[in-house]
Amino acid sequence: MILSDFDLENMIKEKRLVIKPFNKEIIRENGVDLRLAPEIAYHNPKIGEDLVIDPSNEEHIKQEYVIEKGKKEMILMPHQQVLLSTIEYVKMPDNLIGFVELRSTWARHGLIMPPTIIDAGFEGTITLEVFNASAFKIKLRPKQRFAHIIFAVTMNKVRKTYKGSYSGQVGIFRPKVIK
Repeated sequence: MILSDFDLENMIKEKRLVIKPFNKEIIRENGVDLRLAPEIAYHNPKIGEDLVIDPSNEEHIKQEYVIEKGKKEMILMPHQQVLLSTIEYVKMPDNLIGFVELRSTWARHGLIMPPTIIDAGFEGTITLEVFNASAFKIKLRPKQRFAHIIFAVTMNKVRKTYKGSYSGQVGIFRPKVIK
């Protein structure tokens, strides 16, 4: 079952679903909009094009991105992939999951973002993987509504809530090392 605005307002009011900072304006008909934090992670320009990133090599992962914080605006170059973060810190109960998608207005400008699933029990800000597929630079600003979560109730409480390496994240998190 997908939650409506009425369901979401009640879950937040009863503190079963936590979203901080919370502003009633981010609740939509059947989901919640997420706003951009003032930070961005670009691929490290010091790494040459000849390097093959090995996702199982911790040193490669540490060097792959440069994170810039406190941004007043963020420019995405044509055909550039970046990591962004939400302002909102979300704490999911043990019977709720979320599907995070790019808001359609941004997609119409040429941005692409793979869907992200928020597991039951997850808490933290959401790191967003974004690609500018357009031929133009695109300017983003902190606090702009950028992504949208659709919440779905599971048939039963999950036995094993999320305890992964991204739990409790605040801000952009680099990818974990794949073993």
